Amino acid sequence: MLKKDDSFFMNEALKLAGQALEDGEIPVGCVIVAENRIIGKGYNQTERLNDTTAHAEMIAITSAFQFLGSKYLKNCKMYVTLEPCPMCAGASNWAQLSEIIYGASDAKKGYSAFKANNMGLLHAATKVKSGVLEAESKNLLDEFFKRVRSK
Repeated sequence: MLKKDDSFFMNEALKLAGQALEDGEIPVGCVIVAENRIIGKGYNQTERLNDTTAHAEMIAITSAFQFLGSKYLKNCKMYVTLEPCPMCAGASNWAQLSEIIYGASDAKKGYSAFKANNMGLLHAATKVKSGVLEAESKNLLDEFFKRVRSK
């Protein structure tokens, strides 16, 4: 089996973000990967489901739990087009994800903006990599907000 790299999986997350954009949602997509295989995926559906917790990461994490039949994702990686918010970072903590790879940073609502008393929201063992296909992620977000402003 060919080993797929971070760009491959981030492109899969970008496809899901594109679906969110088509649906009028903030374009964020997410995949959960175990052993070089996507086991969970999601995109923002807060408008569609009338649920403020229906973030791409939450949907993907739930999907991965169901796939594995487990409440932990210890040997799994999350690829997400936008830096997770505190809620999603907290969920990744409880899931014990081994790594989070994201595209664009979110200076206003990303988890890294909410460090209180130097306490991180992520699990201590979780590695983080940012900036993977960052421009592509930002372009989708810019397109969404351009559409919102033009209405």
